[in-house]
Amino acid sequence: MPELRAAAQECRGCELYRNATQAVFGEGPSPARIVMIGEQPGDKEDLAGHAFVGPAGSLLNRALADAGIDDVFVTNAVKQFKFQERGKRRIHKKPSDSEVIGCKPWLDPELAIVRPEVIVCLGATAARAVLGREHHLVQERGRFFDHPIAASVTATVHPSAILRAPDTAQRHAGYQAFVADLKAVRRRLTRAREAG
Repeated sequence: MPELRAAAQECRGCELYRNATQAVFGEGPSPARIVMIGEQPGDKEDLAGHAFVGPAGSLLNRALADAGIDDVFVTNAVKQFKFQERGKRRIHKKPSDSEVIGCKPWLDPELAIVRPEVIVCLGATAARAVLGREHHLVQERGRFFDHPIAASVTATVHPSAILRAPDTAQRHAGYQAFVADLKAVRRRLTRAREAG
């Protein structure tokens, strides 16, 4: 993993390297039973060089604790921050399909090293990176799929979507649904452990 992380800093597979501070690789135990894959590093992650250290990461950590899950590996489908400048702020911009595909040579070996039992895709971009372009998060949220890299892959919303909800009631409902999705992941791992 250290060699892969170092090599990613020299990646020129797309144009994101021109403006991003650095490539941000995943972190956590390796091997890990669960890998959480987000879309891309945000502003705070790009500056710090660590995945999920911003507001979405704080919400994810709280939800994992509420779901009774620990020791997860967290990473992103795209390793560099794509943004547009608005004054002094750098605002997240959704990565293109070609940028997601451009990062597959980093994501796939990262997952092969970690060897998860379950992959949880956080948001549509991560789901498409792992499950393919035909995956539709709204219709297939919470379903489990077989995958060559892990016994199961599932997808749910990205924590940032909960943070962007327009009011407190919707944020609360979104958070509860997110925790329920994570509890389903924990139950699946428990059943796999009991069966094995």
